[in-house]
Amino acid sequence: MRLTEEQEELRSAVRSLLTRHEGAAAWEPLAEQIGAAGLAVPEEYGGAGGGARDVHVLMEELGRGLSPLPLLGSAVLTAGALLASGDKEACGRLLPPLAEGRSVGALAWAERGSWDAAAVRAEALPGPDGAWRVTGTKEYVLDWPGADVLLVAARTAAGVSLFEVAVDAPGAHRTPVVTMDATRNQARWVLDGAEGRLIGVDGDGERTLARVRDLGCAALAAEQVGAAERCLELTVAYARDRVQFGRPIGSFQAVKHRLADAYVLVESARSAALGAAFAADGDPAALPRAAAVAKSVCSEAFSVVAGETIQLHGGIGITWEHDAHRYFKRAHGAGELFGAPARHRARLAAGLGLTSH
Repeated sequence: MRLTEEQEELRSAVRSLLTRHEGAAAWEPLAEQIGAAGLAVPEEYGGAGGGARDVHVLMEELGRGLSPLPLLGSAVLTAGALLASGDKEACGRLLPPLAEGRSVGALAWAERGSWDAAAVRAEALPGPDGAWRVTGTKEYVLDWPGADVLLVAARTAAGVSLFEVAVDAPGAHRTPVVTMDATRNQARWVLDGAEGRLIGVDGDGERTLARVRDLGCAALAAEQVGAAERCLELTVAYARDRVQFGRPIGSFQAVKHRLADAYVLVESARSAALGAAFAADGDPAALPRAAAVAKSVCSEAFSVVAGETIQLHGGIGITWEHDAHRYFKRAHGAGELFGAPARHRARLAAGLGLTSH
């Protein structure tokens, strides 16, 4: 599995831009100069017409710098949900501004700590005026202060469905959540009879969310690989420079072994993440399995490598002055996002017809 020359050029362009623009300031140039917000959006809706492999490259680079930008929540989850819904009217209305970065979307999906569609308990009832009224509480919504498109998963008589709810609609309340990982904003949405507009077919939300979950896992896995790779780079550089007992600590065999093990984890995770991206582009039927593998492998690899970064940096690794703690916190938060590794291994086992333990 190899990326194309154009995708490697995309990587160089994104990395160069992120060195010049830090944090939230990178959103506008990333969207305008590279078209990052619409990489996987078809050209007919104003996007670049790329695929999951392009998103993989972008997310790896964002992961390296622990970028706070809303690419995962907006460009992957929200845009992906609209496309998967098959609702041409909604796509034509909402995707162009999302693809240009003029709008930012959020997908309110998880409830009670679960991203499974079966866990959705929010309800949508048809009102006398023909509009739907959505009631329920949504957790772990990937947040951005300027988000202006909100999609909500709720249950109707036909099953789980997707609704567009205005962010300032009466009965819709957003509360920012304080998280361990301060580089990824999250919010809690409470809906109390908020007016909603049906997206796609009533009762088709479970299929839509399954597709979005897999695309989200693939993109998140790429981000985890980029972050883990950066952790390893920082640790190798420190091991070369830090002197103990008259020699660099990287010259000690025990340290070499730990760095070698971390390298193997990073490269194994990269293979798993690329496998999910290639499946998303070329073999959709294989995506659920590939996404489950990628989410499990990459989550655990990033957690181990981030932990080694702190351990091998010694005292400075646990200070606020060093970035090690930021990567460790991102590893913890990303590992739980869309479900813990054990949940995806169980999903993988079920898909293979095996009994999960």
